[in-house]
Amino acid sequence: MFQPSPWRADFPAISALQRQHQTYLDSAATTQKPQALLDALNHYYSHGAANVHRAQHLPGALATQAFEGSRDKVAAWINAAQARQIVFTHGATSALNLLAYGIEWRFEAGDEIAVSALEHHANLLPWQQLAQRRNLKLVVLPVNQLGRIDLDQALQLIGPRTRLLAVSQLSNVLGTWQPLEPLLSHARAQGALTVVDGAQGVVHGRHDVQQLGCDFYVFSGHKLYGPEGVGVLYGRESALALLRHWQFGGEMVQQADYHSASFRPAPLGFEAGTPPIGAVIGLGATLDYLASLDANAIARHEAALHQLLLRGLAEREGIRVLGAPQAALASFVIEGVHNADIAHLLTEQGIAVRAGHHCAMPLLKGLGLEGAIRVSLGLYSDGDDVQRFFEALDQGLELLR
Repeated sequence: MFQPSPWRADFPAISALQRQHQTYLDSAATTQKPQALLDALNHYYSHGAANVHRAQHLPGALATQAFEGSRDKVAAWINAAQARQIVFTHGATSALNLLAYGIEWRFEAGDEIAVSALEHHANLLPWQQLAQRRNLKLVVLPVNQLGRIDLDQALQLIGPRTRLLAVSQLSNVLGTWQPLEPLLSHARAQGALTVVDGAQGVVHGRHDVQQLGCDFYVFSGHKLYGPEGVGVLYGRESALALLRHWQFGGEMVQQADYHSASFRPAPLGFEAGTPPIGAVIGLGATLDYLASLDANAIARHEAALHQLLLRGLAEREGIRVLGAPQAALASFVIEGVHNADIAHLLTEQGIAVRAGHHCAMPLLKGLGLEGAIRVSLGLYSDGDDVQRFFEALDQGLELLR
């Protein structure tokens, strides 16, 4: 018998979903939230919300202290050298758009941007649109049958005209870790800036941005058991200094008159207006909670549960798993069955999975598919969840075949 998740009780929504006869297997889209986060949000909003940095009163001072404390916690979580290398955004998508506009000035017609064939739209469309605005060449790095960037071909495609490489750490469709170390090293040797989309990767294990060696690393709070509406942009200090300001307003300005203005450097220079204060504080509380857990135990639990999922899919006739998933999720198609049909039947049985192109439409098109079913796991998932999924899947297949 598979051991239940020892952290399940820390997530009140899981018990609430169970009472509604729902099994949540869509954590790659967004995670459920721990009680520690709910307590932090309740404390902030019930004890006096206030704007940060500008107020001289006590509520403002306390809010600023908690807000900047979260910046310290994020820096520690990913091992940034300095807290000032952490810019708070409204999500990974917001962070990537900030980058695309912030470094646009560095590109000339004919320069190249390299992305991989498996990117989420958030790490494709900002670069695609930048390439169109500046008459750049968008180079797509191919993916092999295992669902990993084809390293040999990628190293040939990243050359002296490459000005930027943007790649995912962990594919949100294929569940595969990407060969970042050689890719980033080669791109740096060509003089390119490097961007890592860590929205999926940051959730599984601890990752050291200094060891990765990327110029920029982005992720969203809501996928890391934190609140919606907050994301993180990490940057090397030298890379952050290259960014032009792209949003203007309060807090980010140093001096202003009616005809000119000067602006703050990172991080505050890229946090115009009132930031998502409660969400930032909540993200800090979430990181405190995660840091208190046994990381090795989580890794063992997730790995065992993932293998249980993959074995069950392999045992069922007509199911094709996309790629060779390595972490926490599996996407699959069923011969002769439309993904929307099986997703509907799973939903009717209280199983929450994702169906469609998973915001990676070019990847699915390249695989000759309109969509796929994705099952994704969190640290609160357990064997009973997977068993209920397979029972519902089998019932659905009986009706459709």
